[in-house]
Amino acid sequence: MNPANPTQWVEEYEAKLADLKKKSEDLTENFAAASATVTSKDGSVTVTVGPNGGLQNLQLGHRAVELGAARLTAAILETARQAQKQAALQVLELFKPLGEGTEAYQMVSDSIPDDEDAEETGDAYDEIDDDPEPAPAAPPASRPAAAPQPQPVRGRSRADDDDDDDNQPW
Repeated sequence: MNPANPTQWVEEYEAKLADLKKKSEDLTENFAAASATVTSKDGSVTVTVGPNGGLQNLQLGHRAVELGAARLTAAILETARQAQKQAALQVLELFKPLGEGTEAYQMVSDSIPDDEDAEETGDAYDEIDDDPEPAPAAPPASRPAAAPQPQPVRGRSRADDDDDDDNQPW
């Protein structure tokens, strides 16, 4: 850029603005369409999340009922985590032309967990205890009859209440 030539400077500045506008429009258009769908290792759970990581769809396969509550919960959460990471990586890639090298880009990039972090936590799905949940305690066979309630004690008469109204404005 030649500061001595104001016309050239304005033209280059307008070209940069047009480029930023195009990149911004591309980001907006593609961001709305970004999503990620992940299926668990055993196929029991399929999760789709949007660009913000929000759950859009959850499908349970035929194996889901065989897992039990704890294992199914773990499978759903792990699959959702994977889908959220994929969606975040897509958004980061979409943001790259507009924000690479900026603090905002670095902040978004840093918020996405590394694969090593996921390996450290292990597959929570495999750590679930397979012991069946204990059966709920049986309700008592019969409940004793409730003791009769005493009759309420009647207070002062209504005439007494009217006399008090003069001294108490409420």
